[in-house]
This record gives sequence, structure tokens and C-alpha cells, in this order.
Amino acid sequence: MDATLIRQLVWLDYRLALLFVFLIPFGLLIWALRSKSEAIKRSLLLYWRVASLVLITIYLAIGSLGISYISGIVAAILIVFALWFWQDLNEDIEASHTSLKPIYLGWRWATTVYCFLSVVFRLLFSNCAFMNDAQLSNICKIWFEPPLSFSTTFHNGFPVENLAFIGAVGGIVYMLYLFSFLAFSLPKTGRIAFRD
Repeated sequence: MDATLIRQLVWLDYRLALLFVFLIPFGLLIWALRSKSEAIKRSLLLYWRVASLVLITIYLAIGSLGISYISGIVAAILIVFALWFWQDLNEDIEASHTSLKPIYLGWRWATTVYCFLSVVFRLLFSNCAFMNDAQLSNICKIWFEPPLSFSTTFHNGFPVENLAFIGAVGGIVYMLYLFSFLAFSLPKTGRIAFRD
């Protein structure tokens, strides 16, 4: 593939992530909190726990760490699971009669499609995760451009090594929490997010 096309697609992926993974769900969460839509609010709070891996991925990519290729793929997969996995929340959302429901459901489907396409696209470059800095091609380095732009905008003058360290610590905490959930909480609760 042409480097210019790949650059455009990578930037499009990051812009769509900003829209579907951050801006829309943030607006939906505010709406759910104000309209007291409990099921949607609980679903979005669970979503934000999972989606925090996207921010961790950005900080890892700021430091040009190869693991960011894998964490980006894992983040998209976990987001889809967070949106559809919980049986009690899905039933409560279906039974709710709020004006937020059709917008939430539309966003959930759109985000699922986006995440699927993003995973497929990112898998094409997953081999970049296993290369050291000297081996990284210019195509692989394109994936670091949007996070570096984010760094320049929000952390201008802050060393990228420190931001990458923050991402690495966040990733370790995230993985410990995820493994704890998978080993202890999930076997007890199954597909029920909230027990009375």
C-alpha cells in the first residue's frame, strides 16, 4: 500500500476513535446522568473502564513502543465485549423507554462496526509490534504520528519517555485489573454486571 494512503487511513482511524470512543460516549454519559437512565448509565460506566485502554495505547504509542500496536487491537475487541456482553444490562436497556435509548443503540452498533474495521486494519500492521526501533519501517512509524500530535497538543515540552512510562504503568495496572476480573469476578457473576 502507498504510504500516503496508509497515513490518511491511520489518521482517519484516530479521528473515528476520537468520535466513537470518546466524544459520543462522553456526551451519552452526561445525558444518561441527567436523564436518570440507569441501565444506559451503568453500561457506559462499564464501557469507560474498558475504553481506558485506548488512552493507555496512545501514551504507549507516544513513546513509540511496539506494544501499542497490540494494545490498540485488544482495546477495540474489549470495547465490543463491554458493549454487548452484559445480559442484565442488555435486557434493562431493551426494556427502557427513554429518548436516549435509540441514540445509545445507534452509537453501540456504529462503535461495534468501527471497532471491527479498526481491528482488521490494525492487524495488517501487527508485525510492527515485534520489531525494534531500528527495524521499524516508515509505514510502521506512521502509527505513531497521531499520538505524537496529541502529545504536542496536550503535553508540549513534557518528555515522551515520561509519557510512555505513564502509559506502561497504566497498562500494567489495567492488565492486573483485567486478569483479576477474569480470574475472580467473572466466574462468580457470569454475564450479570450488577447483582442486587
